[in-house]
Amino acid sequence: MRTLALVSSLSLLAAPAGARAEAPLSTDQAAVVKVVTEAYVDGIHNFRDPDAIRAGFHPDFEMLVLRDGALEKLPLAQWIERIEARNAAEGAPPRDRRPTEARFVLVDVTGDAAICKVELSRQGKKLFTDYLSLYRFAEGWKIAGKIFQRH
Repeated sequence: MRTLALVSSLSLLAAPAGARAEAPLSTDQAAVVKVVTEAYVDGIHNFRDPDAIRAGFHPDFEMLVLRDGALEKLPLAQWIERIEARNAAEGAPPRDRRPTEARFVLVDVTGDAAICKVELSRQGKKLFTDYLSLYRFAEGWKIAGKIFQRH
């Protein structure tokens, strides 16, 4: 098992110029960071891109939402429907900006399983702390589940 606490922003980790982290990323950790960056941070939060979301999320993904002491499940298909409705209502998804910044706090990979703790912020204000679960499939790493804390 390899655990790595990261202190740089996700955009720095994903940048080709390299990352500033406490320790170098393993190949698996880098692959996990890439999937989370493209499918979750950019796919959902920055660009609302259903194709990018589908590429990085497993079709059976579910987000668990704690609301008034009860758990609610949000399947991927329903989340994408909401995103597509928002895109339609606003005319088009954003394409040239990245208002949501992400910082990996933890990337832990054991065999074909991984967990990421990611903090999302916008304009310096922390929005969410997300806990994403991933599995490695034949086609690569896929986000399989999510719980979170809204700030």
